[in-house]
Amino acid sequence: MKLSKVERQRLLKDTIEATPFITDEKLAEKFDVSIQTIRLDRMELSIPELRERIKSVAANQWNETVKALPLDEVIGEIIDLDLDKRALSILEIQQEHVFSRNKIARGHHLFAQANSLAVAVINDELALTAKSEIKFTRQVTAGERVVAKAFVEEVDDKGLTIVRVDSFVDHEKVFTGLFHMYRSKS
Repeated sequence: MKLSKVERQRLLKDTIEATPFITDEKLAEKFDVSIQTIRLDRMELSIPELRERIKSVAANQWNETVKALPLDEVIGEIIDLDLDKRALSILEIQQEHVFSRNKIARGHHLFAQANSLAVAVINDELALTAKSEIKFTRQVTAGERVVAKAFVEEVDDKGLTIVRVDSFVDHEKVFTGLFHMYRSKS
């Protein structure tokens, strides 16, 4: 059954409020309309696109919390952060992140997202990568969204913190890294 425009827009607004990081593509599937219809509905409702919603949440929520680097130096958008415990970021793979010939993301972008998240999760003014062990488990292509999840595994008494970062596209792991982070205090 087709929804009226008014009803669809009401449900669209409710859906985005409940899940602010939902894509226009997923919304189009949910409401059985075109992506263009979703975009027009969002414009009429003054709801920004996903990228702007993510930036807004990140700027409002994490700007005062991240200590080890300026928020705008984090690669990807932080959407969850609990210092010295866990962090989560999203990176939309754009054309500037991929090789022009095959549209596969350059590995240094996935590494940079994971490494900057490992720095951001440290509850200290200074956090530097001492060593990393990384593994790429699948290629990432233009248009995909990479969700990086960082977990602090260990804090030792010598000023090192070990952070594991796993990155996913949908629910498939595409990258994993173990980062040994130097910090100024333990």
